[in-house]
Amino acid sequence: MSSTRPLITPFLWFDHQAEEAVAFYTSIFPSSKVRSVVRYDAAGAAAAGRPEGSAMTVDFELDGRPFTALNGGPHFQFTEALSFVVHCATQADVDHYWERLSDGGDPAAQQCGWLKDRYGLSWQVIPDELPTLLGDPDPGRARRAMQAMLSMKKLDVGALRAAAEGR
Repeated sequence: MSSTRPLITPFLWFDHQAEEAVAFYTSIFPSSKVRSVVRYDAAGAAAAGRPEGSAMTVDFELDGRPFTALNGGPHFQFTEALSFVVHCATQADVDHYWERLSDGGDPAAQQCGWLKDRYGLSWQVIPDELPTLLGDPDPGRARRAMQAMLSMKKLDVGALRAAAEGR
């Protein structure tokens, strides 16, 4: 075992939209960029059933964190069993990330701060204050905050606070 910490990189499987999805995601988050694109050569394209010259993998960063996207074909789809959490300091941040990530996504898959984007990937857009409200030592405050959250799609931190306070 190495003495250095291993780097764990999320690897996202797309049918054929890896470059498009990466452009979408990197346009939303600060400190984001495409690091490299590996394209299918003739042999890889024949083996994978992909067009020669199309993107095979796209290595990119979202908010400085590494990711890889693969155009692997229609064999696998995203499920809600995997999601990415976007921690937001302010309601303006919640609004920004919610609006951008949900654009073109599945409105039926929106509840309690969760959304599914246009590529089927699930995200949780969460105000930093949410765990404090839900974990309030006063069980009545915590219960009211939970009930309010369960009635929301995009989370509203002001409404969550008001609910916790009984207003």
